[in-house]
Amino acid sequence: MCAAKSGKGADLDVAVVGGGWAGCAAAVELADKGARVTVFEAARTLGGRARGVELQGKMLDNGQHILLGAYDQTLKLVKRVGVDPAAALLRLPLQMRYPAGAGGMDFVAPRLPAPWHMVVALWRAKGLEREDKMALARFTTSARWMGWRLNDDVPVSVLLARFDQTPRLIRLMWQPLCLAALNTPLERASSNVFLAVLRDSLGAHRAASDMLIPRLELGALFPQAAARHIERRSGAVHAGAKVGAIARTAAGWEVKANGQANGQASGGDWRRFDALVLATPPAAAGALLTPLPEAAALAAQLAAFDYEPISTCYLQYDEALRLPLPFCALLEDPAARRFGQFVFDRGQLDPGQGGLLAVVISAAGAAAALDQDALASLVASQLAQAFGQPSLATPRWSRVITDKRATFACLPGLSRPGNASGLPGLVLAGDYTASDYPATLESAVRSGQGAATAILAYGRLARENSSLSHGGGATPAGSVQ
Repeated sequence: MCAAKSGKGADLDVAVVGGGWAGCAAAVELADKGARVTVFEAARTLGGRARGVELQGKMLDNGQHILLGAYDQTLKLVKRVGVDPAAALLRLPLQMRYPAGAGGMDFVAPRLPAPWHMVVALWRAKGLEREDKMALARFTTSARWMGWRLNDDVPVSVLLARFDQTPRLIRLMWQPLCLAALNTPLERASSNVFLAVLRDSLGAHRAASDMLIPRLELGALFPQAAARHIERRSGAVHAGAKVGAIARTAAGWEVKANGQANGQASGGDWRRFDALVLATPPAAAGALLTPLPEAAALAAQLAAFDYEPISTCYLQYDEALRLPLPFCALLEDPAARRFGQFVFDRGQLDPGQGGLLAVVISAAGAAAALDQDALASLVASQLAQAFGQPSLATPRWSRVITDKRATFACLPGLSRPGNASGLPGLVLAGDYTASDYPATLESAVRSGQGAATAILAYGRLARENSSLSHGGGATPAGSVQ
């Protein structure tokens, strides 16, 4: 059943270029407000950098993710498109747990109201000395007093030194948290963004600090359901349709898509829209904007982002294998060729994936430079040593997936563009846009929602000024080719 076109976006034709989480979030919001939405995704599957891939007959993620209970917009949107978060996500209390006997720590927040969940977790924590616990308490108290923000942003390593954090606490708590959240090493990572993450985890109410691990592959968690939601509202979703050019016209925008647009192979046809959401990675968005003289400054800003890789190593063992925990931290030591930072027991998330482990390596520059088989062998040896199980050194099969531009490098004082592009009817969406969060699913969803809000405001203003139309005419000479 199609929704009636009675919302704020009624009679507004919008193209969304990019079918990742930000693009899908924007498209869902626009479709729910009555806009006619067309999504163009260059890949064959939706989800962008958070999508499902097929390996050895299994649907897995291109990179393992953890969400926080504080990701309220993501959880609401997932539910709106028909996915039950309670069934799709394993909810665990905030924790940092290492394999028993591996020289790590065991920190678990009980299900108590804040701040007692943190007080009790710190009191019960194993593997930390008294000076470590005092340092952690002192840091979180000071951060709360500062409003979880510095006037002048500095690298996280500098922040931790200012508050006399102990080497053991840095190694076991702050470094893995920073790498997991910001995908940027302590020496380069933004303190203000790191503090924002801590605000919504260590400093939040208990439910917001919960850690949520997807049981479904990431494509099924939101993008696929979002596509069905959009199509039920008279929208269209074209996978395998790469937008190679955009053009500004008197009536709005034109988009030239190659591939499977319109449901059939196409060499590239121009299609007219009232407004346009660019929900591609910064480099792709910049390439589309570069030929537009009025977007020169924005295109240069998008081209200036630096990036960090993430590697995920999948290792298949006997289906009966079960780790003591659904996921746990690993002692990283690149100098000793131990690169793994977290390991996930996929069999405890999906019964059909028994014996499958996923090891995540964030800011994986050194690891990603290795041959895939060599890296997988090193990770397997690290697991065998960490868990005291020699059999873990010899998996049945292994596969490494590396995204060399997994996220932008979250540097101190980094200038991130907002949704507005400065061009009428064109907005940006993506986890890289202005936010106090790093590149996360929540920042992508919020950016998509912000883009939709801006488009709807533009459409309302345009209708009031009687400036939107669907007039004919050839593609203008100034088209972006």
